[in-house]
Amino acid sequence: MKYFIFIFLIMASCKQSSEKNSETYKTIHNRAIVIDTHNDILMKVLEDGVKFDDDLTGITHSDLDRWKRGGLDVQVFSVYCDGTAKNAYDYANRQIDWLDAVVNRNPSKIMKVFNASELLSAVKTGKIAAIIGVEGGHMIENDLDKLDSLYQRGARYLTLTHNTSADWVSSCVDQTERPEIPKGLTDFGKAVIKRMNNLGMLVDVSHAGEQSFWDAINTSTKPVFASHSSVYSLCPHPRNLKDDQIKAIAKKGGVIQINFNPGFVDASFEKKEQDFLEKHKTEHDSLMASLQDEWLVKFQLYKTYADEAEPIRPPLFKVIDHIDYIVNLVGADYVGIGSDFDGITLTPKELDDVTAYPNITRALVERGYSEADIDKILGENFIRVLKANENN
Repeated sequence: MKYFIFIFLIMASCKQSSEKNSETYKTIHNRAIVIDTHNDILMKVLEDGVKFDDDLTGITHSDLDRWKRGGLDVQVFSVYCDGTAKNAYDYANRQIDWLDAVVNRNPSKIMKVFNASELLSAVKTGKIAAIIGVEGGHMIENDLDKLDSLYQRGARYLTLTHNTSADWVSSCVDQTERPEIPKGLTDFGKAVIKRMNNLGMLVDVSHAGEQSFWDAINTSTKPVFASHSSVYSLCPHPRNLKDDQIKAIAKKGGVIQINFNPGFVDASFEKKEQDFLEKHKTEHDSLMASLQDEWLVKFQLYKTYADEAEPIRPPLFKVIDHIDYIVNLVGADYVGIGSDFDGITLTPKELDDVTAYPNITRALVERGYSEADIDKILGENFIRVLKANENN
């Protein structure tokens, strides 16, 4: 009898501890300023005709009401088009037009902000603070006046390059696959960074080739950041940052925002994905013939064969491992969240959509992070870097 009483007391204690932990992470999450520095919903808006002030559950990772349910306070909207697209600047402005339209239709829910002070004001009133990040230097079309114009419309970071190199900066993809192209920043590229510093626009090194990265670090007089990248030492993907790059960003006073892309957080994912695609090769090839877009084909196949896709999704702890790694390497002041929701074909487990942000906080609590450090990771680090780039 004593044995059973002992077991009962242990179980009761564990349940109470679990309930207390649940309340703790929810309290921390609801109190913190939660910021995601990279979401591609505007691409879905323009290409698929969706409206993110509608309920898009089951269609996209994001919409206005689900952001609130996930406790998100600040969303940086990626303005993106493929690096080979014509009229990229016009495309960027059309996406910003769509964002402005949603803000204008929903003044009680979302507010477009231009600096850290406005961001904090929006959060204080319970509105989602909307910021713009332009993903790819090709969208300024080699024209500093167009960079100025995008800044005036609210762009507060420029990702120097996407997968396809711009004329003035080389990408990590081209650095890996096209060794014949020039590497790094041209003189015009360095002029772009100097103009960004003068404007108060953050230099984003996600997607940049290694030489471009170091040129940016050495050219910028302000803290730089990576809007949606992860750790190369844990997952050796060319899009991820090596230890010396992480240390350089930290030394510069910047921040690395962890990407949720399974291929960037789990070193075993690439092989699993290859096996999945090989199994459905006939359908894959047929879809490629009609859609001619690898991203869309993968997205469709994962949706069609959801039961098969589920086992290859990385567990949540893989994402947290990347946060841990950066904290252990350089400290809790230099890491945050840049999910890439609506820009990735598959998400990690427990991160199905934007309602899942609290699971990040829960996992950080379970790993013993202090409330102060959790606040930094969820949003304060990005606010610090935003302020440091502003010209007062």
